Amino acid sequence: MFLGLIILSLAQMSDAAGDQLARETVERVTPLFSSKSSIATVTMQISNEDGQRTLSMKIWSLGDKALVRINSPEDEAGTAILKVGSDIWYYLPKVDRTIKAPSSTMTSWMGSDFTLDDLVKESGLERDYSLANSFEGKRGEVAVYEYTLTPKPGAVVVWGKIVLQVRQANLMPAWQGFYDEDGKLVRDLTFADYKTAGGRLMPTRLVMRSVDKPGQQTTIVYQDVAFNVPISAATFSLSSLKR
Repeated sequence: MFLGLIILSLAQMSDAAGDQLARETVERVTPLFSSKSSIATVTMQISNEDGQRTLSMKIWSLGDKALVRINSPEDEAGTAILKVGSDIWYYLPKVDRTIKAPSSTMTSWMGSDFTLDDLVKESGLERDYSLANSFEGKRGEVAVYEYTLTPKPGAVVVWGKIVLQVRQANLMPAWQGFYDEDGKLVRDLTFADYKTAGGRLMPTRLVMRSVDKPGQQTTIVYQDVAFNVPISAATFSLSSLKR
């Protein structure tokens, strides 16, 4: 499932850190976005200096494969993105062309604060980061467990550290911060609207904010999601992009 982001990998990292509380807590968090397969319908609202625009999309995932198809607005409808392993292709319906995505598309996706990598790539952070229980108490009005991820020696990574806050009341993720090598917060991800979706309690509203772009943020809302459902492998073929 997209936006497994950090959470999918935390259980393995907590073992390496040797933090019993972190391991036990995070093991209860990890199943939220992980599954053998998933189908989700989401909306993505992008707010920036140019105004607001909202995309509706459907996402299929199976292992390291994912297909994203935009349903609206009309001028974007039919655009599709296919990920198979580390390879990514776009289908552009206006010109009826399929193109392989260059590395530059790993940055801001569709003008949002999420990258395409955020949306369709499974996290491999256990290879590069260690986890430590760094705080327990209230952040604002919410009691949380806070975990800090720091790069392992020699790891080639983007972030100097990553901080994850988990609500003590229900062990749901509450907030995630991404910091540069100087310890400056670059972007943060807020989780909200906890509902039962796909048979599990999970945050259904996620807001990504780029700190150096005041007033800009991207909100993703789950409209519907199903986990561990049968999906044909043919769904993740180049020919499926045009359907």
